Amino acid sequence: MIFGEFNSQSELIFEIGLVTLDGDVIPVNALLDTGFTGLLALDNQDALSLGWILNINEQRDMQTAWGEARFNLYEGIVLLDGEEFTIEVLGGDHLDNVLLGVRWLQTKRLLADFLAEILTLG
Repeated sequence: MIFGEFNSQSELIFEIGLVTLDGDVIPVNALLDTGFTGLLALDNQDALSLGWILNINEQRDMQTAWGEARFNLYEGIVLLDGEEFTIEVLGGDHLDNVLLGVRWLQTKRLLADFLAEILTLG
């Protein structure tokens, strides 16, 4: 189980690890985005700097809060709750946050108790 925090906008923030091609783990704060149905999204520059493999034959059009957008697809490794996951990652331009999608909730239990200031995923 990992513990998260509520930021000043009451968003759900969790620290996860992004694993580089060389096996280094880069800790990042990721925002759990309940409107995002995938697993992970981040800026294209970040995915490339991690050395993640770009699937050059496929892109995905997705509806975002700002309208329709086209995303690149990468294969990336994420460290979450002490476990490594090799997953499909959406890469977009000008993404300010690393986004965790609600698909994680198919295998991880979310507890968000604002009154008690408890936030866990695991």
